[in-house]
Amino acid sequence: MELETRTIARVTKRLIPFLIVCYFVAYLDRVNVGFAALQMNADLGLSAAAYGFGAGIFFIAYFFFEVPSNLLLERFGARVWIARIMFTWGLLSGAMAFIPAIARGTGLSNEAVFYTIRVLLGAAEAGFFPGIIFYLTLWFPSAYRARMVGYFMAAIPLSTVIGAPVSGLLLGLHGAWGFNGWQWMFVLEAIPALILSVCVLLYLTDQPAQAAWLDPAARDWLATRLAQERRQREAARHFGVVEALLNPRVLAIGLIYFGAVSTNYGLSFFLPTIVKDFGLTNAQTGFVTALPYLVGTIGMVWWGRQSDRTGERKLHVALPLLIAAAGIAASTAFTDPGAKMLALSIAGFGIFACLPVIWTLPTAFLAGPAAAGGIAAINSIGNLAGFAGPYAMGWIKDRTGSFDLGLLCLAAAGLVGMAIVLLLRHDAHLERAPGEARPRPVPVSAR
Repeated sequence: MELETRTIARVTKRLIPFLIVCYFVAYLDRVNVGFAALQMNADLGLSAAAYGFGAGIFFIAYFFFEVPSNLLLERFGARVWIARIMFTWGLLSGAMAFIPAIARGTGLSNEAVFYTIRVLLGAAEAGFFPGIIFYLTLWFPSAYRARMVGYFMAAIPLSTVIGAPVSGLLLGLHGAWGFNGWQWMFVLEAIPALILSVCVLLYLTDQPAQAAWLDPAARDWLATRLAQERRQREAARHFGVVEALLNPRVLAIGLIYFGAVSTNYGLSFFLPTIVKDFGLTNAQTGFVTALPYLVGTIGMVWWGRQSDRTGERKLHVALPLLIAAAGIAASTAFTDPGAKMLALSIAGFGIFACLPVIWTLPTAFLAGPAAAGGIAAINSIGNLAGFAGPYAMGWIKDRTGSFDLGLLCLAAAGLVGMAIVLLLRHDAHLERAPGEARPRPVPVSAR
């Protein structure tokens, strides 16, 4: 037990903080378009529906390239492939600042260039998130995965807790050196991705057997434990890649993730606009927008640890989805800014608390290339909500003049995800180490 505790603590300290920073930058570059919209839409002449379509079309390309990208990561190794992903998305995220110049040079409309860059950005970033989820399965036994995924995914709400105020302040650079504030924001927030792409090449290790930074005993224990778990899953049922992609449980988890992602992205891309309507400045909008994500950060880390401690997964997904749906729906009943933000902050807990636990569902029965493909397929299906949610929100806003009906649609998607997870079969026994009868307690130093 002492060797296990020491090994997990060492791997956690080595990998998790660095991966959090990488995903922080990735997620910020993905959703900073929500803050850019406060100035960009008027500058480029984009309607709410056109903006929602452009924000969401990212995920169409993401959908088609996700599985191939993750299979290539499994083949070439996380270090090289994640570095490639970060470098290309950094270039394309920065290119968003030059939409007017590109439109003038090509003769295309601003709207067409906006759509094109968002599609290319989706293709470039495809595989990053499921690649990291798969990468974590190569380093952490099942009993530790919900909390480790929770630590890693805390970068999502953290990117808004920190990034929202920063993005709001960067919009204040409007007019500096002839650039508008939203253009400065895209350029300055793309630079960290380019720098980190080099850091990934120098820092990451593909698998435990190559980890010179672990002592031999720790390296051997970890490789043996992970190999035992993989053999246990494959003995229960060995899946090929195609089988995993077509497996009904994989598709069902994809639909659960679709419901969860709907509540997240549908809100993320429009929350700055909703908050700005309170009569706030851009900087104030950034700080207020961060509140639901601060609550979400706490919920994500705490809830993932609770799930690992108890070994229970299904209710730890279903209950947060219910809370998310209830909070989003309740926010439509209030016009008072304080009450509306309280409801959305409660929703923030549910939106983010369910996410890390969802990823324990496929890794309980998939391993190896099948896990890489299955995780990518689930993420692909789920992230189609990144297109559907923002587009529906923009379309409804253009036709009704209000976000309320769109928010209710997001709440309904969360409820559908909750219903599916309650009906889903989950082989909890495959998450335990061979011979382990019940969930193992969380070692103190790994908490």
